[in-house]
Amino acid sequence: MTTSPQSLEPRIDDALRAALSTGERPPRASAVSATLTHLWRAMTAFKHFPVQLIDIVLMPLIFLLMFTYLFGGAFAGSTGHYLQYFLPGVAVQSVVMMTVYTGTSLNTDIHKGVFDRFRTLPFWQPATLAGSLLGDVLRYVLALATTVGLGTVLGFRPEGGVFGVLLAVLVLIVFAFSVSWIFAALGVVASEPERVSGTSMIAMYPLLFTSNIFVDPDTMPGWMQVIVKINPMSHAATASRALMHGTAGFWDVGVVLLVSAGLVAVFGPLTMHLYRNKNAH
Repeated sequence: MTTSPQSLEPRIDDALRAALSTGERPPRASAVSATLTHLWRAMTAFKHFPVQLIDIVLMPLIFLLMFTYLFGGAFAGSTGHYLQYFLPGVAVQSVVMMTVYTGTSLNTDIHKGVFDRFRTLPFWQPATLAGSLLGDVLRYVLALATTVGLGTVLGFRPEGGVFGVLLAVLVLIVFAFSVSWIFAALGVVASEPERVSGTSMIAMYPLLFTSNIFVDPDTMPGWMQVIVKINPMSHAATASRALMHGTAGFWDVGVVLLVSAGLVAVFGPLTMHLYRNKNAH
C-alpha cells in the first residue's frame, strides 16, 4: 500500500505546527524594555572594546596635566591658581569630546549591517538610538570622575564642596547628552565612521578653544570676547565653575539647561527622522 504525497501534507503540516508552537508567543517588547536592552548593549561595548577606556581616561589626564603645568604659570601666575580656574572648564571638554563616540559607534553599526538586523526585529526602532545615547552617559561619568579625581590629587579644592561638584557633574552630563544628538544625526548620514570623527573634530576644536575653558576672556580682544560669550561651551564652563566654587546664580545654570533643551528639541526629532528614512530604503 502506497501513500500519496497529498495524504502526507496534512501530517507534515501538523508536525511543523507542533514543532514551532511549543508555547505561547512572547509579548512584544515595550519601548522602555527595548531601550534598556540597547542601553545594556552599549555598556557591554567596554568589555569588547577596552581601548575606548584609554581615550576616556587618558585624554582628560593629558589635557589637565599639560595645561596646568606648561601654561598655568603664564596664564594665571601660578599652577595652583590656574588649576582652580581650569579644572571646571576642562571637565566640559572631557565630556564634550566623548560625544563624538555617539556618532562613530552608530555609523559603525550601520555600515556593519547590525542595524539591518535590528530592522527585521519587532521592537520600537528608535530604541537603538535612545539606548546608545543613554549608554554614552557612562563615558561622561568616567571622564568626569577621572578629571575631578586627578584634580583633587593635584590640589583642586572646590569651595562649593562635594554637593557643588555633584551638581556640576549632573549639569555637564545633561549638556553632553544634548550635544551627543548632533553627532548621532551626523552618524546616521555619514558615509563612513572616519567621516564622523573627522568632521566632528573640525567643528569641535574651534568651539573649545574660542571658549573660556582655558583662559579668562577678559585678557582677549573685544571682538573675541563677544565670540567667547555666545559660545555654548563657555556657558557650560561658567556653570561648572560657579557650581564647583559655590557662586552659582540662577542664570549660570539656567542658560546651560535652556541650550541643552534647545539642542535636544532640534536634533532629537531630526535624528529620528533621518534614522526612519534610512530604515525605509
